[in-house]
Amino acid sequence: MSINLTLLIVMGVLYACGIYLILERSLTRVLLGLMLLANATNILILSTGGYAGLAPLFSKETNPETYSDPLPQALILTSIVISFAVTAFMLGIIYRTWVLARQDEIQDDLEDVRVAKTPSFDAEDDAIVPLETSEFAVTPASSADREKPDATETPNKATTQEGGSA
Repeated sequence: MSINLTLLIVMGVLYACGIYLILERSLTRVLLGLMLLANATNILILSTGGYAGLAPLFSKETNPETYSDPLPQALILTSIVISFAVTAFMLGIIYRTWVLARQDEIQDDLEDVRVAKTPSFDAEDDAIVPLETSEFAVTPASSADREKPDATETPNKATTQEGGSA
């Protein structure tokens, strides 16, 4: 099976332009980039379908190798519907941001900038954890206490009164 070189070049250019436009800060350019990526993906799926053949209708006289594969066509139709829905959604977002802020550019979020500037070292997360992490660890104080496990020290408990707190 030979792949059409023109389709591959067009597909590569569409992917490159689409990725470049997605990385922009303008929502309109992001929308155009998404549309280019969807079209490049449609060409990719079309090129994987192989040569055009007969309609995929079953007939006993027709050789099975002459049929065309209907799966790439169904995938392209699905991709068209999904890209149309994403385009409509993005147009709604673009319209809403234009109505509210009268701008198309995405601004930096101040909280994201603050988080990006904080160091990655966290004293609590990077602290050395002791082997025993339980608050109620019972350890014998002496060798005499080891022989009598019931006589080991326990934490002092606060006495509680009825109806009140400790």
